[in-house]
Amino acid sequence: MKKIVLASKSPRRKELLERFVKSFEIVCDKSEEGVIQGEKPFDMVMRLASEKVKNVSKITDGDCLIIGADTVVVLDGMVLGKPATKEDAFNMLTALSGREHSVYTGIAVMEKESGKCVADFEETKVKFRTLSDEEIEKYIDSGEPMDKAGAYGIQCIGALFVEGISGDYFNVVGLPLCRLNNLLKREFSFDFMN
Repeated sequence: MKKIVLASKSPRRKELLERFVKSFEIVCDKSEEGVIQGEKPFDMVMRLASEKVKNVSKITDGDCLIIGADTVVVLDGMVLGKPATKEDAFNMLTALSGREHSVYTGIAVMEKESGKCVADFEETKVKFRTLSDEEIEKYIDSGEPMDKAGAYGIQCIGALFVEGISGDYFNVVGLPLCRLNNLLKREFSFDFMN
């Protein structure tokens, strides 16, 4: 079996991958994530995930499959990344309050030996209930929003804000497992079930 490398420092992606892969290496890409004006969210996340795996392939030894991912929250066509400040987090959560938004995760897999790289994406719709300023402030004080796209984590306290979801839950966590497994099977003859 090929060595698996996860090109992500996300503890959530690590936890999800551990459910199916007994042993893998984590190698983080430290390069800046560039934004291209007018780029569609699904194109952006696939491009960023592809850049991560290609950069990690340059610093990884041996033949391996490198898995990368990038997640963004999109509201009214605007990409909400990770908040830089508590004020950013407050503004993002206020904007999401009582509304539906999309979560896009781009995934990319690269086979180091052949150089083959394939990318795909998943979109999930998430509906927030209406939030009070006090709830938002308490949530920000928990520290949870600060390292997450859209300033919330659906798998933790942020779950209390989610009224409904349409699509892949794991996509919102940061790694669409079904789509990733399908891509691995189709393109690289690798299956999480084996």
